[in-house]
Amino acid sequence: MFRFKFLKYSNARSVGRAIVIGVAVGLVASVFRLAIQDVLVLTKLAFLFFHQQPLWLLAWVAVTVPLALFLGRMAQKNPNIKGSGIPQVEGQLTGQFDEQWWPVLWRKFFGGILSIGPGLFLGREGPSIQVGATVGQGIVEGRGKKKLTAIERRVGIASGAAAGLSAAFNAPIASSMFVLEEVYHNFSPLVWLSVFISSISANFVSMQFFGLKPDLDLPHEMYFPVNQYGYLLLLGLFLGILGRLYQYVILRLGTWSRKVTWFKPAWYPVIPFLLVIPIAWWWPNTLGGGNGLIISLTNLPTSVSLFLWLFVLRFVFSMISYGSELPGGIFLPILTLGAVLGGLYCVILIHLGLIPARFLANYVIYAMAGYFACISKAPFTAILLITEMVGSLAHLMPLAVVAVVAYLVVDVLGGAPVYTAMFESFIHRQPHQSLEGITQMTTTIYAGTALDGALVKDYPWQPSCLILMVYRGEEEIVPHGDTRLQVGDTLVIQLTGASHLKSQQAIISGAHQVID
Repeated sequence: MFRFKFLKYSNARSVGRAIVIGVAVGLVASVFRLAIQDVLVLTKLAFLFFHQQPLWLLAWVAVTVPLALFLGRMAQKNPNIKGSGIPQVEGQLTGQFDEQWWPVLWRKFFGGILSIGPGLFLGREGPSIQVGATVGQGIVEGRGKKKLTAIERRVGIASGAAAGLSAAFNAPIASSMFVLEEVYHNFSPLVWLSVFISSISANFVSMQFFGLKPDLDLPHEMYFPVNQYGYLLLLGLFLGILGRLYQYVILRLGTWSRKVTWFKPAWYPVIPFLLVIPIAWWWPNTLGGGNGLIISLTNLPTSVSLFLWLFVLRFVFSMISYGSELPGGIFLPILTLGAVLGGLYCVILIHLGLIPARFLANYVIYAMAGYFACISKAPFTAILLITEMVGSLAHLMPLAVVAVVAYLVVDVLGGAPVYTAMFESFIHRQPHQSLEGITQMTTTIYAGTALDGALVKDYPWQPSCLILMVYRGEEEIVPHGDTRLQVGDTLVIQLTGASHLKSQQAIISGAHQVID
């Protein structure tokens, strides 16, 4: 029988599974995205009608207040669907948390539509990541848990998460980078190929729903003058300071809200649902995650007070919306705030006579990347994301300048990656149980760490650890005591006993923490 020796069955199986996950997630996430858009359109049409028949606002209140109470009760009874869902996915990928996929999938799906669609300032991208992760988990678990390894399960979850973000933004490269850089923290060949293939597959499905047009189709100047790069440095500084403010507030919302002990957490959603009424009445274009507002910024009057008001409105109501603990993320709201800040900064420069008005769209684009880069502390993802969403490679240099400066400012001010901080807060609220049995983990060795250049026999491994495989590029090495580990090696490690978490933390420290 003739065989293709160059084709590994395991690789072909992984690619096939990644395609299946990408297509399935692309379909689910696209329907999720489309449903949110349609409900938001209906909300805006309803308020156009209310301008003619104001008494019908009473009917709106009679419907939305019980809906808010229902969603609040569902979120409090099922805390795994709260917020964006990214901390939950990160917990699954690090082995510190687990959840059943189906209960989370349907509750997050419908809860997200009913929370974001009526106009709250929440994003669809975080929920799309968690929805995608649950679909990926469901597909890999469909073959039976006894046949499923821990690595296959985590790769399935990571692939689904990236596919969900890709379908939400039509940005497969940035989606892959976000999951690898910010959520999974793993760039091994075991992971990145499956994640990327799932992202591309999901994007292909999403294009059938939303077409080939870039998600943020802003008309802008293609080339930014070199003599204006000094203004970009100041923009990065400006964004970094306000990005640190955003981190400070968003990470303390839960603590502040629970100081009012008589107001139950299940009632929190009533406040933003009622506040939507005046916002939808006077400023309907600001509703939702903000995609429509970003596109309309270049058509607004170049008024400093207008852009300042938009920032205050978006900032305050984004916090109120997210503080309700409903299913909904901060991904797109962060980009929207960055766009408004870029517009505000540019309008100030225009009024000072320093730049022409035609560069307004450019500053909006660059500020989105800078604000997201400093808040998430994921500059590569921010640059790639905006590049894909705008549909042009002409802005890589100015995007990089703004993103890096803003990132450094937040770093100097002591800011941590917002999703990592949310994960730490989330995981500390979970009941810790000893993980019994056998599991697997993967980790990549960084330069300057304890494992960099060490012989396997010389490193103080926990007694419960067994190194199964070392991946060095495309090479698979079965390790022994004299195997010397190198930078970039990916270790596949089996953990046994009840101290999985302690063993994982020790291994990650040895592979990631640079020795002074």
